[in-house]
Amino acid sequence: MATTLHEFTQVLDPKMFPRVLQIQSGIYCQGCVYEMFGRECSLSTGDLLKVIDITITRFTAQTSSNTELEIPVEFPGLFKLLADSQPYRSIQEIADSLKISSHRLSQPVFLSGSEIQLAQGVIREGDSFRITTVTHELNGGRVQCELLHREPKFCFSLSFSQQGHFTECQDNQFYTLKEIAEWKISKGRKRTVTEVKTLPKKDFLFSNLLENVFGELKLTPVYELKAVTRLSEKILLIPSNLDVEVVDVTEQFDCDSFVQPLSLMDVFKRPPEFFPVVAKLSCERPFKLSPELETLFHSKQVIIHHAFSAKRILASEMGRESTRHFLIPESYNGRFKRRPRQFPTAYDLERARSETEQIRVVATREFESVYNGLASVNAGDEFIVTKGKSCALSHNGTKGAADAFQCLKVTEKSQKTEVKEPVRLPVCLEGGFMELVKDKRQYTIAEICRWFPLPFNVNVSVRDLSLKVDVLAGAPGLHIEEEISDPCLLISNSELSEIREVPVNRADLILNIKQRWDGESPICSGNSAIEEISEDCYYTLRRYAVTTITPPPRPPKKPKDPPPRPPKMLSSRSESVNSENSSCSPQSHCVEPFKQDDFMQCSDSKNGKDKKIPISPVLFPKPTLQKDLAKGRSLDNISITKLEDDDNDVHDYEYIDEDQLDSIRRTFNEQDINMGKGKPSNTI
Repeated sequence: MATTLHEFTQVLDPKMFPRVLQIQSGIYCQGCVYEMFGRECSLSTGDLLKVIDITITRFTAQTSSNTELEIPVEFPGLFKLLADSQPYRSIQEIADSLKISSHRLSQPVFLSGSEIQLAQGVIREGDSFRITTVTHELNGGRVQCELLHREPKFCFSLSFSQQGHFTECQDNQFYTLKEIAEWKISKGRKRTVTEVKTLPKKDFLFSNLLENVFGELKLTPVYELKAVTRLSEKILLIPSNLDVEVVDVTEQFDCDSFVQPLSLMDVFKRPPEFFPVVAKLSCERPFKLSPELETLFHSKQVIIHHAFSAKRILASEMGRESTRHFLIPESYNGRFKRRPRQFPTAYDLERARSETEQIRVVATREFESVYNGLASVNAGDEFIVTKGKSCALSHNGTKGAADAFQCLKVTEKSQKTEVKEPVRLPVCLEGGFMELVKDKRQYTIAEICRWFPLPFNVNVSVRDLSLKVDVLAGAPGLHIEEEISDPCLLISNSELSEIREVPVNRADLILNIKQRWDGESPICSGNSAIEEISEDCYYTLRRYAVTTITPPPRPPKKPKDPPPRPPKMLSSRSESVNSENSSCSPQSHCVEPFKQDDFMQCSDSKNGKDKKIPISPVLFPKPTLQKDLAKGRSLDNISITKLEDDDNDVHDYEYIDEDQLDSIRRTFNEQDINMGKGKPSNTI
């Protein structure tokens, strides 16, 4: 039965590729390139097409004012998904509609609207669960799930026949349109999004497409079919809204009678028994190849031996305004020397703890501790982080960072000996630490990744002599960030004189598979070059790198009776005022150490100079604060109270909002101006 191409696309299951279609009513397009969004083709009645893939090339977006826009998936912006309000009635419907795999973006989260009784336990109404994998069986299939927000971890499986009321949970992650098109589009459903950020790209044609568009956008995907004919090696790109009728005749024709053009990712996904094969570079469009790949594909016929995942080390250049990013192979033969690392907080210092060596650092900022048992830090203090694993506490089965960690403080130092004492530093310490490096040894890239926790700072001391040009040798410093797994194909020329590891994600090639190759595959691995990657590629690789890192803990509850503040933490005006009024006790409220941003400018009318007044994020009773300040009372005279219900909380903080802060500033300014006319008030 003939259907339109659009109707065929709506019911097409990508798992059933390839499909052979016969054109029932043809169309010939000439010159109408814009209307077909850059695609031009001629289809005659009776033509046979083998559909090998289907992709989303653009979206039709409907705005809140009911205007429609055509947005390509390459649009440089980030979007937030709105949860689909239409529920799924069965697990079968979810498995058929969504793309579910081990990839992080293809593991949807649903809310159960009814109770489900299982052998492993009970899924209560209102519980949310994540679908991690799908397994197909003869009698249907099952999905493997993980229940969220319940300890200990609870995993279970649901059959396709499971009925229920499953609603998509709200996703707070930001996505590009390309990621939404690949992972977040349900079959036969629209997707509502809101734009959260436009990424600047001067060379992109549609950068200002949503400049004056606000609110929600309802996205309708527009698909594109990749197809080939029997007589041509060219891949036809056919938009799904093309006005033709087709019939599925897959059962009547041999799919192998067509050419097999495949992208590198298509080849990578093939099973191991598919290799080795002889392939020819497609002449469909000119390819931009690196100098290394140009020599490999010079003959346009190559041998693909096998697919594998290569280990690459992601590094960024240091010390220049325009940062470059590199992917370094493990086979790199250069040597590196260490460079000092900077640790912005004590938490970063604790995370860098290693089992192979001690870390010696010097503090660059001072920190006055008000916590019992936790040490203060002065600029210039030297600390030693001893060997060991990064400490973590377990709370209800979940690991989290501790509130403090122990290290050694160097109290006295001479040419031959040094005196150390154990101290405990709060991990919330907002100071700064610079590493002291005395190691002159030269390391390989493999040794750095094996012996030291990443990130790590180095510079090239001996370049790789096997490379004609070592781009790393010219960098003033390198920030080694992480190891990644890079999908690659081992490809050689027909003479096996040149063998290369070709990255799948960064080489846009189309190959026509000719036949199997009966020779012996090379035992050794191929040559792999240092790749300089773009900014977009770098952030794509780094985007989910930090998702497994334990977040820093909240600062611990401030003690009820903290030690008095040191005099050096007070301004000169405060010292003179406190000396005249000894009744004003600094212990009447709890204060955190001041930071640079915690000072505000006030003019002194007596001296004609500006003075900085510290504002500390203390806990004020909101109703009494405004009244006390209105009466001209100083902050030192305000007693700070605390609700009894908060005593059970380990971390109980309430910060003053912006309106209160503005009121405090106005009150201080008024009092500071009046001090030039009358008696000074007791303000800090």
